[in-house]
Amino acid sequence: MSFKTKAVLDIGSNTIRLLIAEVDTNTIIQRIHYEHKIARLGEGLQGTGMLSDAGMQRALLVFSSMTDVCQQYDIVAADIYAVATAAIREASNGSMFVAEVETKLGLCIQVISGEQEAKLALAGARLGLPSEVGDEMCLFDIGGGSTEFTRVFQGQARDSYSLKLGVVRLTEQWAQQQPVEQTYGQMKQAVTPFLGKLESFWGKGAARPQYLVGTAGTVTTLAAIAQDMQTYKAEQIDGYVMTRSRFNHLRDQLLNMSNQERLAIPALEKGREDVIIAGVAIIDVLFERWNYDALISVDSGLLEGLLLE
Repeated sequence: MSFKTKAVLDIGSNTIRLLIAEVDTNTIIQRIHYEHKIARLGEGLQGTGMLSDAGMQRALLVFSSMTDVCQQYDIVAADIYAVATAAIREASNGSMFVAEVETKLGLCIQVISGEQEAKLALAGARLGLPSEVGDEMCLFDIGGGSTEFTRVFQGQARDSYSLKLGVVRLTEQWAQQQPVEQTYGQMKQAVTPFLGKLESFWGKGAARPQYLVGTAGTVTTLAAIAQDMQTYKAEQIDGYVMTRSRFNHLRDQLLNMSNQERLAIPALEKGREDVIIAGVAIIDVLFERWNYDALISVDSGLLEGLLLE
């Protein structure tokens, strides 16, 4: 059996993530290196329709650093499987930035659709979940610029849908306002019509799977905080069950803190102290509308899906 070392890069609106692993056909044999950096590439996109110069510069620095890491494993930039999601997908200067990255670094970026994003996240998430959960779940992936939902029944994905609803968008629209109670309420009100659109897509009286499962930064951070993690451990995130009452307690705790106070929480990294509230608002509305008793978290997602592809 011959293993290959592959590198995949997920370029989100808030975070850029790199995973290097040994893979065989449809199997991840061993994770070799993982890192992520918050570049907030989608900063200001909602107002201007363009990637900002500052956001592009931050992303270029991250790309340069990550391609250097890949070279240590004999993987050249052109062989990195890099995909971009909402920020580059929607920005009027997104294709220009993709071309600039390839010219400067040799890194080829593929812009994927929201539906592709959802399917990749599903493939990766299943790796970290018990089969009974992975076969009957509503999986959501909260990003900086979009949130994807996939319904799975009896092991088969019925549909995937992407909403232009993300933590960077919500934060830029509402989080500058005070007091926080008013801001949070406005965020929740802004989330509601998006979920109404999703429910219309599903159809009147549509069935919802047994389990609610979340992946990506908001959910995994909340799961880490709930477990009082001093150091992030992915294996303790996969399959962690957060009851609705536990979520409500964390929500209230975070809402009563300033951004600076949130940074004192070991499991909450710098760059996420403001957008975490928007992510909490999205989950809060999910609980209210769909009446799930708990949220199951999973660390694996889009990156692992890319490796499997």
